Amino acid sequence: MKTPILEVKNLKKYYPVKNGFFSRASSWVKAVDDVSFTVMEGETLGIVGESGCGKSTLARNIIRLQDPTEGQVLYEGKDITRYNESKLRKVRRDMQIIFQDPYASLNPKHKIGEIIGESLRAQGEGNAKERRERVEWLLEKVGLESRHMSRYAHEFSGGQRQRIGIARALALNPKLVVCDEPISALDVSVQSQVINLLQDLQDEFGLTYLFIAHDLSVVRHISDRVAVMYLGKIVELGRTDEVYHNPAHPYTQALLSAIPIPEPVEQRKRERIILQGDVPSPINPPSGCRFHTRCPLATEKCKSEEPKFEEKQEGRWVACHYPLN
Repeated sequence: MKTPILEVKNLKKYYPVKNGFFSRASSWVKAVDDVSFTVMEGETLGIVGESGCGKSTLARNIIRLQDPTEGQVLYEGKDITRYNESKLRKVRRDMQIIFQDPYASLNPKHKIGEIIGESLRAQGEGNAKERRERVEWLLEKVGLESRHMSRYAHEFSGGQRQRIGIARALALNPKLVVCDEPISALDVSVQSQVINLLQDLQDEFGLTYLFIAHDLSVVRHISDRVAVMYLGKIVELGRTDEVYHNPAHPYTQALLSAIPIPEPVEQRKRERIILQGDVPSPINPPSGCRFHTRCPLATEKCKSEEPKFEEKQEGRWVACHYPLN
């Protein structure tokens, strides 16, 4: 039986909005607001949602690149939100991240061999010869060649840079890898290659992925379960096939209606749901259900009472007063 490798409990990340002479916080941007979920060892949990819903902020708080405002992040049962830098240094061997922009995340002044081997050196892994051999092995694992060690980031294509980012993330044999929109900056022709590489590496090394993306079809392809975020909160979570075939939250239904269906594959037509209005500001989110300002099914109860994020069926969590399923 699989065990939880990551547990996120009531996680919040608020950013102060300062103004005035003394730069006091007059309000707060609620980027992540009371998010909870569990990731099992060896699985891939996909996280989807519109731009600005808090996906990347959530990822950075989980990996402790940022400190959460409240809540807990439990890695293998231990709350790492209270860890100091010394303890985090040990945990970061097991938790790595692949960034969205493969060029901005690579130091342009360093050669690729130095970039990938930096974490090995920082953690005191082996001698110079052993580290070099490890870097060469990693490059070959991600589809590059050992001779690329002496080149700089600008000498590679976008897809090759992301492969370098993947090699860097795998340098210390991590157990959990956070993929923060790893293909959104790549050409469509390259995206499938990177996705296939990630899946092959997961099978070979038994990795656990937290996969963040805009592309719903990609998330469906790679994920075992999927969580849907809206304005800092998770509104639905469940097994990928169940969520995609029978969405329970009106927002999930609207997102999925935007996925094009190839006619030769499926002849039936799907009604496109167009949401009215823009996403509200996270500085002043709506009362009650945050989606009620755009929801076609909203009632007075939705405007005044915030729905609980609770398990409606086994493994199916929804935050809605009137779930569709």
